[in-house]
Amino acid sequence: MLPAGADPTATNLLISRGLRAFGDGLVSILLPAYLATLGFDAFEIGTLSTATLAGSAVLTLAVGIVAHRFSRRALLTAAAVLMIATGVVFAAVHDFWPLLLIAFVGTLNPSSGDVSVFLPLEHAQLAQNVTDRDRTALFARYSLIGSLAGAVGALAAGAPDFLRDAIGLEMKQALQAAFLFYASLGLAAVLLYRRLPSDAPDAGKVSAQPLRRSRSIVLSLAALFSLDAFAGGFVVQSLLALWLFQRFGLSLAATGAIFFWTGVLSAASYLVAVRISQQIGLVNTMVFTHLPSSLCLVLIPFMPSVAPAIALLLIRSALSQMDVPTRTSYVMAVVTPEERAAAASITAVPRSLAAAASPVLAGALLAVSSFGWPLIIAGGLKIIYDLLLLATFRSVRPPEEHGGGRNDMSVGHDRTGNDARVSWWR
Repeated sequence: MLPAGADPTATNLLISRGLRAFGDGLVSILLPAYLATLGFDAFEIGTLSTATLAGSAVLTLAVGIVAHRFSRRALLTAAAVLMIATGVVFAAVHDFWPLLLIAFVGTLNPSSGDVSVFLPLEHAQLAQNVTDRDRTALFARYSLIGSLAGAVGALAAGAPDFLRDAIGLEMKQALQAAFLFYASLGLAAVLLYRRLPSDAPDAGKVSAQPLRRSRSIVLSLAALFSLDAFAGGFVVQSLLALWLFQRFGLSLAATGAIFFWTGVLSAASYLVAVRISQQIGLVNTMVFTHLPSSLCLVLIPFMPSVAPAIALLLIRSALSQMDVPTRTSYVMAVVTPEERAAAASITAVPRSLAAAASPVLAGALLAVSSFGWPLIIAGGLKIIYDLLLLATFRSVRPPEEHGGGRNDMSVGHDRTGNDARVSWWR
């Protein structure tokens, strides 16, 4: 499970990531069905879903900002306890306002991504427990486990139907059991986090600010990543499916099969990205795998039939997600260890918010034309992002790209071997 240069305790974090992703995949499908059985209408269900996303963003930012002051093990354990409470309350409480409160402060995640309170803490801890050379390989495994476990969790959303048919449980009771199962995954995460080594910070060395030396580089990365996420919002899976229906008249079964294979290719690309980054570097891997995938997006609307369009979609899927583990690894490499949690949250949360802004624009475009303007806009914005990322950060190199060893200070270097961030800050 682990690359050679990783501390064995990182296994606990990979397993906990898999458990959480399974729970997220399960709950993301069951949440609207459960709320409907409680008698909530579509507006109330949408409000609760929005509260979960907004609360996750706020809590993730808050934890990232204060994490340098506390033990990451203690914060992760507290987050897992909150996960337990979230599952129990959703199973036991049936009134709208208490559920809205726990949706905001709890750990439910109705989306496929992982923007949660766990993210900055786990990223920082993983980067601390691996050598520079194997850091990207560890994050690739982290992303792969999360993707696969989330997919299995979504498949397991059929369990309430099975329980209803097999043992005669009412649907409401079966769904409540699913939320109690979600709470049990939180309990398992508590046990895993308690096995992490103690990392209480030295009170005399704690900085007053979560980001000090790396502020400029982190904010610049956050801005660029948000541009990429905004572009990605034009081609979220549901809107791509809608365009395929409109343009080619595909059936639900055919569209589902297409997205199954795009998901498989994306997951497999995480591991391929490790090999490529070892040859050409993290930034080059992010850019030169992303550029062809963006060009595929631009070309798809011009395809005369469904076969070449699907071929381009599959090629794009095999390339577009290689920047996921490399991006995470790069952020953890070019900031100091005490700033990692803040850097992870500040670069992740704006991405989520930016991605939420563009689907409504894409939907409006598809309402007036089936040509595929959202794909062209998304591809064009992503190409701009790739070029800006390369121009801005090609000289800010992680330690392993200039012969560094353990990731004790994770300072990016330029081609001359000097601290690249010094010139950046000035």
